Amino acid sequence: MRVFAIADLHLAYTAPKPMTVFGPQWAGHPEAIFEAWAQQVGPEDLVLLPGDLSWAMRLEDALTDLSHVAAMPGKKVLLRGNHDYWWPTISRLRAALPADMYAVQNDALRFGNVIVCGTRGWITPQAEGFGPEDSKIYAREAERLRLSLQAARKLSDPHTHTVLMLHYPPTSPQFVPTAFTDLIEQYQPDQVVYGHLHGVALERSLQQWAGIPTHLVAADVLKFQPKLLELE
Repeated sequence: MRVFAIADLHLAYTAPKPMTVFGPQWAGHPEAIFEAWAQQVGPEDLVLLPGDLSWAMRLEDALTDLSHVAAMPGKKVLLRGNHDYWWPTISRLRAALPADMYAVQNDALRFGNVIVCGTRGWITPQAEGFGPEDSKIYAREAERLRLSLQAARKLSDPHTHTVLMLHYPPTSPQFVPTAFTDLIEQYQPDQVVYGHLHGVALERSLQQWAGIPTHLVAADVLKFQPKLLELE
């Protein structure tokens, strides 16, 4: 089983929203993603999807978007992004998801020797305009990350690999410590993937924290091709 990751699909089949306002590279991006996915991913592989999956506002509409994802090869693991307003309670979501599609929230899932955990995250205190409401969300997301990493640890053994999904990057552009990076250091996942950032050169993105490989997997940064994670 191989593990791939790609974030920020920004699908809009039920409520069209052209992504080309963010640059011409987004023209036809769903077709580009699904074509590359079909060519690279096998039925036994795992695909991690850390947030901003659909522009829909209701679960029923998001499921139309997610049906295109469900038709792709592999098992898919979803995480909520800041634009996934359609995301309901986790129990309702899991009951509605198609086969081979899973969601992580305050917990962790094991697939063979791979454990997947994570949370959305939030902007960090170094961000311009960070205010009291941001502080509350930041603290809540840090607690959710702690719960998820604890759950992953309970599922782990000497033969497993833990991959942490975040939607937001775990730190600021200045790469300063945060509550999220503190937890990464404490629990030592094997790899971290995150999205949210667009138009960022990979060489300028966070690529490791405390020696842990850390990958920006926003779809446009990856040129709309799922990234294969090298798990030792």
